[in-house]
Amino acid sequence: MNDAVPEAEGTGTVQPPPEDDPAAPAPLGVPRTPTGHREVDAHVERLADADHLTTDGHVEVYEDVHRGLRDALTALDARPGPPGPSRHPTTTPRRGPSGPPSHSTHGHRS
Repeated sequence: MNDAVPEAEGTGTVQPPPEDDPAAPAPLGVPRTPTGHREVDAHVERLADADHLTTDGHVEVYEDVHRGLRDALTALDARPGPPGPSRHPTTTPRRGPSGPPSHSTHGHRS
């Protein structure tokens, strides 16, 4: 890393380093605690990119992180899990002629 202070082009004057600029972007120091979920942690770490941007650049980072986290949550709902209980068609109670379920597997005769 070079600690030399750059000269302004064509003026011969010395420019202060960018970190001395009070209007320059500065880290907010907000801790980002890992969740243990690799995909979510990657999106949360992406928030650090906003530390190096001016305020108008934060929106893009926040929207990107929000979109990624939303997609990760949606993916949790879409993951296949163990099959739920299935009902065989012959175990489904059929309605009798008067409305309540009939447990007979034979047709009703009148």
